Amino acid sequence: MSMLIDTHAHLDQAEFDSDRTSVLQRAQDAGVETMLAVGTTATSSARCVELAAEFPLLRAAVGIQPNYVHEAAPEDWDKIVHLAERAEVVALGETGLDRYWDFAPFELQQDYFDRHLRLSQQTGLPVVIHLRDCEEDILAMLREARRRGPVAGVMHSYTGSIAGAAESVELGLYISFAGMVTFKKSDELRACAASVPADRILIETDSPYLSPEPVRKIKRNEPAHVRHTAARLAEVRGLSLEDFAALTTANARRLFHFA
Repeated sequence: MSMLIDTHAHLDQAEFDSDRTSVLQRAQDAGVETMLAVGTTATSSARCVELAAEFPLLRAAVGIQPNYVHEAAPEDWDKIVHLAERAEVVALGETGLDRYWDFAPFELQQDYFDRHLRLSQQTGLPVVIHLRDCEEDILAMLREARRRGPVAGVMHSYTGSIAGAAESVELGLYISFAGMVTFKKSDELRACAASVPADRILIETDSPYLSPEPVRKIKRNEPAHVRHTAARLAEVRGLSLEDFAALTTANARRLFHFA
């Protein structure tokens, strides 16, 4: 069986509290060898690190997601910086910007995104970037960061343009696709996925959100379903599932330095 890596799952969330061990077992049975548990707040990030310490299949990303930055206490950023030193942590985030939800002041989102980018450049940990309705704002901050030094990370659950993906790759990033790329009306997104260089494409579930076809009717997504997204993208790119799985797994290992 071709082995896969789910590069983005919110496994700390309450949706998984009743059967988390079973969820991870189903993922393993589906050929998912590693999952990245991604934090959204200081508390969530700490829980992701705990889970990664408990389950060998997991690694953690720590950060404060843009829609939660207005709720962050003054000491929360220091907690993220401290958590970033843990051996289980392979990335920072999720971070980024969001103009769709009007939860947090945009300048505050930019402040926290800048903090994550600078910490990434200091530590060498890649950033996991959330982008919603603000592609040019994200790219502008990435260009600024790139002037300071190398940028490493991933545009997660990508829904931006082909041009935006191309510039992101040029700046040093990977592009990850979630269940939306399998939806019937997502032709433009599939065209974007077909355009990403082979050494920069990743897959994810964004569990518990965005269940892919043909399990879209299942309300709670889970890491085992990443195989459906991989199969659809393999078809789009004219590859066998085996070859596409090997490609994306190698890419994830390279970016996140998985053993």
